[in-house]
Amino acid sequence: MVSATASQPLPAGWLRSPGFDHLFIAGIAGIALLMGAVVVARPELFGLILMVDLWFLGYHHVIATFTRIAFDRESFREHRFFVFFLPFIVFGATAFVALSVGIWMISSVYLYWQWFHYTRQSWGVSQVYRGKSQGLVREDPRFSKLCFYLVPIWGILHRSWQAPEKFLFMELRVIPTPGWLVDVFGVAALLSVLAWGFTRVQAWRAGQLPRAHTWYMLSHFAVFFTGYKLIDDITYGWLVLNIWHNAQYLLFVWLFNTNRYKNGVDEKARFLSTLSQSTHVVRYFLVCFGITTIVYGTTQYLTYEQLLLGVPLSIVLYQAVNFHHYIVDSKIWKVRKKRMQTTLGLSSG
Repeated sequence: MVSATASQPLPAGWLRSPGFDHLFIAGIAGIALLMGAVVVARPELFGLILMVDLWFLGYHHVIATFTRIAFDRESFREHRFFVFFLPFIVFGATAFVALSVGIWMISSVYLYWQWFHYTRQSWGVSQVYRGKSQGLVREDPRFSKLCFYLVPIWGILHRSWQAPEKFLFMELRVIPTPGWLVDVFGVAALLSVLAWGFTRVQAWRAGQLPRAHTWYMLSHFAVFFTGYKLIDDITYGWLVLNIWHNAQYLLFVWLFNTNRYKNGVDEKARFLSTLSQSTHVVRYFLVCFGITTIVYGTTQYLTYEQLLLGVPLSIVLYQAVNFHHYIVDSKIWKVRKKRMQTTLGLSSG
């Protein structure tokens, strides 16, 4: 860790420290982009990389959500509905759609919902970086939001225009999208990023560049452009976004928990607060991974080659878990909430 001194103050905008944030921004994005390049060059490695992604990042990041809603009494009481009732509602709805419409509807809903979920998570992270910038992010918030969303919108429109028949080995049907609409949003996205870049060059020349927020925005643009536009295959492109999103989520949840218990072990949440001490980082991730292995290992064993009236039970179950995760995340990670701002060290304004 790098500490601030009077002669060399900590640059404005880090979530935790330069070392953590370099990993969080450049490290994660770099790994995701590298894996995308690998599977494009060596498609036979996709299965191996996907397996590693799912077991070490994907499944793990779903379990990490429960450290936020069920690992301490206060959170458990507050989110009891999410733990006991919502999973059955979501599973029932997912199974009903799969049986009444077809698996293609589940994969199609997943395509668009995960796009929205990944975009919204990235937007939330960017807003935390904005709040940490000590006022150095000065462009109009509406302009920032426009720049931020145009690239992902361009990407999902491009995928819809491509109209691939398969996604993650499942039948897929997309929203019909004309090529001219993709081009319009593409031009708008490129112009908005150029305009945003011009404002950051001006800030840099004035010695007021919000470094962390700037680098995060650049990583956001790079990952979404690569995953949805640059890589032609929809599944390979999805892998880039999935690795980036999962790893980012794991580190952010860990950061939140360590901030929450930065004053030491809380007797009301001894298990989680002990794991969340900075000195226990390895133990924290090993425990979470152990729980992941037990939960998903058991799930795979019970659902292997099982059918739900002709529909693979594993597809329904895993997608229901994803959809439950999306719903819960949309409720528990709102940066505008006072408790979130306090834990993350943001101003309420």
